[in-house]
Amino acid sequence: MPTAVASSRTGYLGLAALLAGLSMVSPFSIDTFFPAFRAMEQEFGVASWQMQQTLTAYMLPYAFTAIFFGPMSDAVGRRPVILWGLAIYTAGSLACVFAPSFGSLLAFRVVQGATAGAGMVVGRAIVRDLYHGPQAQKLMSLVSLIFGVAPALAPVVGGWIHVALGWRAQFAFLALFGTALAVTSALKLPETHPPERRTRLAVRQLLAASTRVAAHREFLLLALAAALTFAGVFGYIGAAPAIVFDHWGYSETQFFWLFLPVVGGFTIGATLSGRLAGRIPPMRQAAVGFAIGVIACSVRVVLHWQLDAVPIWLQQVMLFLTGIATQLIFPILTLRMLDLFPAARGAAASMQTFVALIVASITIGFLVPLVQADLTHLALLSAAAVWTALILWRIACRSSAKSSE
Repeated sequence: MPTAVASSRTGYLGLAALLAGLSMVSPFSIDTFFPAFRAMEQEFGVASWQMQQTLTAYMLPYAFTAIFFGPMSDAVGRRPVILWGLAIYTAGSLACVFAPSFGSLLAFRVVQGATAGAGMVVGRAIVRDLYHGPQAQKLMSLVSLIFGVAPALAPVVGGWIHVALGWRAQFAFLALFGTALAVTSALKLPETHPPERRTRLAVRQLLAASTRVAAHREFLLLALAAALTFAGVFGYIGAAPAIVFDHWGYSETQFFWLFLPVVGGFTIGATLSGRLAGRIPPMRQAAVGFAIGVIACSVRVVLHWQLDAVPIWLQQVMLFLTGIATQLIFPILTLRMLDLFPAARGAAASMQTFVALIVASITIGFLVPLVQADLTHLALLSAAAVWTALILWRIACRSSAKSSE
């Protein structure tokens, strides 16, 4: 039953904006300081592959703590988990501003990563607390639409902040962003998981819930498929400094040339997903998304293989199409995973996030540094991720069909 805050159009849009803002914490934490990579490497005296580990130091704790945010919200409510997460995230961001060494910066990035996922994970459970069916798909798509601005906005804002004030000011901006979200959440975010529906707060029970979700065959297949679909785009986001500086020859304030096509694709895909909600079967929409994704990724591989220099505008078109595909697929797979565990949506949202972030961490921390020097190899990595996602999704569909017989 929708709460009062979600019953009106204004409340619906306000909730979507707040949930999208909570989801933007992670892309802002990843993308904002991309333009400062070269300057930070020089200040700390580290190589580019070492600088890449500022992403790994963020992503790995993000993945592991995400396991607990959902079950904790099932036990103590949605609001406390989000508010405490934002408070600690803000403190970690502020600590990054004053990091005296590269090692301390990595440590403070761990603090950021360990708490940044609270809003995104619990926000997905809030969507399912309030809405079902086409309404849930529309809200998830609206959140994705607003959220899609973050990857393009973050490096642009970060580039101008770096040029004007230096890289430490970028982390001050993240601290201010965390503070603004914490205050807004305290004032506006409803509690959608009342005491009578909560589970007992116990570590053993939290682990048991997460283990039960992870052991579900269809869930695991869908979680991997969703994560690999995003990896098809995320590889390019992780390689952004190499692409923008080395391959395209642009400056710190021109990251938008890479991120705008991605965000444009996300926006169109999320809009289409919202409009298609209730009009076509969800899995048919996912099939269309996969078709667009595998075609775009495969064409990109062929272009890089056959041409000495693929025009930048053509590379942007392929990124745009991959972004559309991702947003046609991701909301459908996410809602299906949550529906598999109606009594433990928080645990399901946590485990989905954990799988997605482990895949993203491997992609950014280990695979991207190996292939980012060659755009053909980067295209192959993206195509392999999307093709594998398609195969896993088809296996999951067959598994679901057999279990329903």
